[in-house]
Amino acid sequence: MIVKKKKLNKIRIDLSGPDGNAFVLLGIAKNICQKNNIMGEWPRIQKEMTSGNYENLVQTLDKYFGSILILER
Repeated sequence: MIVKKKKLNKIRIDLSGPDGNAFVLLGIAKNICQKNNIMGEWPRIQKEMTSGNYENLVQTLDKYFGSILILER
């Protein structure tokens, strides 16, 4: 039997456009947590994302969700 691997469609986010707004990125992260039933992790992730500047927010987003997001500059 041949089993095909399901190809994951990554979400593209243009950081230089309106989707790159910090509040939008926080919303995307929260949405991902909700859809993956990991809302218990959200307070910790949110705290880490908001503990520094914009670059910290983007790096933290990539750290936790880089496997499903493509962040474009």
